[in-house]
Amino acid sequence: MITIINYGLGNIMAFVNVYNQLNIPINIATQCDDLKTATKVILPGVGAFDNAMQRLEKSGMRPFLDDIVLHRHVPVLGICVGMQILASSSEEGHLPGLGWIDGKVKRFTPSSLKHAIQVPHMGWNTVKPLKMNGLFQGFDSDARFYFLHSYYFHCHKREDIIALTDYYGEFTCAVNSGNIFGVQFHPEKSHQWGIRLLENFAKL
Repeated sequence: MITIINYGLGNIMAFVNVYNQLNIPINIATQCDDLKTATKVILPGVGAFDNAMQRLEKSGMRPFLDDIVLHRHVPVLGICVGMQILASSSEEGHLPGLGWIDGKVKRFTPSSLKHAIQVPHMGWNTVKPLKMNGLFQGFDSDARFYFLHSYYFHCHKREDIIALTDYYGEFTCAVNSGNIFGVQFHPEKSHQWGIRLLENFAKL
């Protein structure tokens, strides 16, 4: 059962609508008991890193999530801030992240990119998969997704990067380590490309 973590962040109903359209059953988790039947987990998120970690801790689901993801190896997909909290830390806040993927979240700055840019990075942009399997199975080179963020995931291991996006310089927009996946963009807002990606996750 695909289970969506509802800890007060993210447009839960947008995911529900996509999976209803695909005729794929889902569950929404607000407490640990709701995770007992999870065979896949979606961790959405919008807003700030520290707020996301505080809300996840307050929900009481953090220890159970650690267990099913790290020990039972249930596939998980973090989205936007849900991807960023997979890292160990963020320049946006002070709290530690989940630490499920080796990396740090950094802010877009002129020194990190080729030109002075508008922050946040907002709107549609092309995603370049480095691995045409898993989440990106069957994608064309012109796949576009909707972004809204001021920070990006800096992987410490090159092999954990599975897709890049160019915003006056390339940055990591999708990560994967074992059963743990993350995307910086919003598939639930990305029309046919987002539907395909969420369907691919259901098939992993």
